[in-house]
Amino acid sequence: MTSRTQPVERRDGDRNSLPDRSGFLGALAHWCACSVVTICVHGLVGCASGPSREPAPGLTPMEARALIGRAMPPNVPDRNGWATDIYAALATLQIAPTPQAVCAVVAVTEQESTFRTNPPVPGLAAIAWREIDGKADRAGIPRLVVHTALKLTSPDGKSYSDRIDAATTERDLSRIFDDIVGTLPLGERLLGKWNPVRTAGPMQVSIRYAENHAHDKTYPYPMTGSIRDEVFTRRGGLYFGIAHLLDYPVSYDSLIYRYADFNAGHYASRNAAFQSAVGMASGIPLELDGDLVAYDRDASQGPGSTELAIRTLAKRLDIDDAAIRRALEQGQTQGFERTTLYERVYELADRTAHRPLPRALLPQIALHSPKITRHLTTEWFARRVHERHQRCLTRATSDAA
Repeated sequence: MTSRTQPVERRDGDRNSLPDRSGFLGALAHWCACSVVTICVHGLVGCASGPSREPAPGLTPMEARALIGRAMPPNVPDRNGWATDIYAALATLQIAPTPQAVCAVVAVTEQESTFRTNPPVPGLAAIAWREIDGKADRAGIPRLVVHTALKLTSPDGKSYSDRIDAATTERDLSRIFDDIVGTLPLGERLLGKWNPVRTAGPMQVSIRYAENHAHDKTYPYPMTGSIRDEVFTRRGGLYFGIAHLLDYPVSYDSLIYRYADFNAGHYASRNAAFQSAVGMASGIPLELDGDLVAYDRDASQGPGSTELAIRTLAKRLDIDDAAIRRALEQGQTQGFERTTLYERVYELADRTAHRPLPRALLPQIALHSPKITRHLTTEWFARRVHERHQRCLTRATSDAA
């Protein structure tokens, strides 16, 4: 995924069929028979402004897969396999396969991988060596020591150095680092659980997100490896990518804000708008990055800029510092919108602006990654995916041949 700190990771997908698990298939069949297609499922977009072109309720599995097939760009290989895996993920997550939902998935997948489960990354070996050298420097280990250790033979018979030099995909690189940590005496000290490949699959979903999601909800496919391994497959990459994109409730009136959230984190668009409202009410300019709490700051450094700006409004809002902090800590949930802080900040900001302010804005975040060689932002990502979504809708809603 093209993210703020773009990692380097993906994985192959060779499973085109649904998992051989009767419970999953039974639940899928039941959902297909009973579902009513509605754009309000899981707050896909704001329920007050659903799209005008929707299929009749109760699509059969065959009709849903046909819709997905039409939605994909021309020349996608193994269209049936992609359609099956996308449909299975939507059904498992109980997200109705409307043109809007399907095209959201198709647009992100096209943007992130052009429908390749494990695409090659130009210059990957050079990127990997820079990451290794940087990690060694931070750990206080001489680079010569690290490079010498990596000349040892790895489990596949080749040296780690040779494997790194030959790596062309993020899956290759991830497996190398797993072997380094697991077998080299220096590996655990140098890398620990650190793996530079932090997103993977055709939707470039965060591996950490996938692991957390699998902890909260049962992963529907039988596994022989780890969740990290599953994210590299087509079925797993789509399942977790679709979950990250659509499986959380929002109050947005446009999918473009979900695309920004996919890149910057859940509710980043809502939180960026809230930061703008805080700036309007307080007169203090804020960076609209969607981070309400400075999670990466040391506690001794005190609150972040958003929290400090809100504290200047404490008397006018009739909320103390402790209550402000408690509310901001809900910033990664929909419940933040129901807090007293959220409501009172907007009441004050709307009066100051003499108009209702937007409740969602595209976050202003510059994207950084060893793979990014030009200036890109979260807004660029969201608008690019939104454009693909519009083209997808044209394909999806056209009459079947």
